[in-house]
Amino acid sequence: MALASIELRDLKLQTQIGTYAPGAIIPKEHLLDLTLWIDAKLVLIAEDVMENVFDYDPLIIEIDRLAGDCHYESQERLMTRIIEACAKYSEIKAMDIGLRKFPVRAGSGSLGVRLSVDSLTLNTYRASSTSA
Repeated sequence: MALASIELRDLKLQTQIGTYAPGAIIPKEHLLDLTLWIDAKLVLIAEDVMENVFDYDPLIIEIDRLAGDCHYESQERLMTRIIEACAKYSEIKAMDIGLRKFPVRAGSGSLGVRLSVDSLTLNTYRASSTSA
């Protein structure tokens, strides 16, 4: 099977992540990078109709909702919830996700977490959501 990717870069999330001591540098922005690996037949289309492609708009809406859903202690928890949301789409065969915050110190730097998720991991999330 040939794979294609859908790439989302630098999506600013309206979220609150972390607990900071007085005087600590609080990040101004959290940015999401997401690469979704899908079957190439959803890109190599003969007819220009939405039924032939992967509609990512509902997923972006869900990511926005998850980002603002609660206060997160860690970037990792929000990333996990985004992975769970992606697993609901059988069209997604694998994914790469990165979440970073900035600034880190003195108005500069970014700090983030990146994860590659294979089809076996996505299928584990799919199986656990159907048994719940």
